[in-house]
Amino acid sequence: MNFQNIITELESNILKITINRPTKLNALNKQTLEELHIAILDAQDNKEVGGIILTGSGEKAFVAGADISEFSNYSVDEGRKLAFNGQDDVFDMIANSEKPVLAAINGFALGGGLELALACHIRIASENAKLGFPEVTLGLIPGYGGTQRLTQLIGKGRAMEMILTANMIDANEAFNYGLLNKVTTAEELMPTCLKMMETIISRSPTAISAAIRAINAGFNAANDGFMVEIEEFGKCFGTEDFKEGVNAFLEKRKPVFLRK
Repeated sequence: MNFQNIITELESNILKITINRPTKLNALNKQTLEELHIAILDAQDNKEVGGIILTGSGEKAFVAGADISEFSNYSVDEGRKLAFNGQDDVFDMIANSEKPVLAAINGFALGGGLELALACHIRIASENAKLGFPEVTLGLIPGYGGTQRLTQLIGKGRAMEMILTANMIDANEAFNYGLLNKVTTAEELMPTCLKMMETIISRSPTAISAAIRAINAGFNAANDGFMVEIEEFGKCFGTEDFKEGVNAFLEKRKPVFLRK
């Protein structure tokens, strides 16, 4: 499919999705969200895709928020629908992706951009990254899961501070908070992300998906995370990946997992 606002590149089983609106600092508008939905959805059924890296074009911004001009005159119902659709179609889809999703954060990750990064399973940022939630300066709050995912990741006190003050933090502070997995130079950002994703997709794809489901279950009040883990663990014993992994271990060789 020909996208207008994102660029997709598939190489060595890694799908790189670049949000490409540099004149708008890659701000999220309706079309961009729709394209992200399609790209992430298609990746789930593509056997060639082992993992996904999300990033923004240029060096200034990952995603510097949502495109405010699109919803400046929204009503209460329209605002609720905006948040619901965004969560359902994009942010929750990323968080629950069967394929691992890594955010390569270059520059600003603000508002909806930070929420996009939070929905990813892993976050790596360049040392010039700035992260924050400016919504309360607009009379809003984060609406794409930011109040929940940030709190789950860094704790209530720090999440309250970031959201209520609307102050940005730099990459090193974000790393110390536990918001980021790694911080690199701008030049090493993508190589570092690719190296980590290459490691991940060399592992069992069925086990990777099971691990994502089990970890996510612990953050859903409707689930017993321990029971989900037990069920997912048990299911692993019936997979070809388990047979291959065990045989490779006993034969003292590297396992060769097939993409389903």
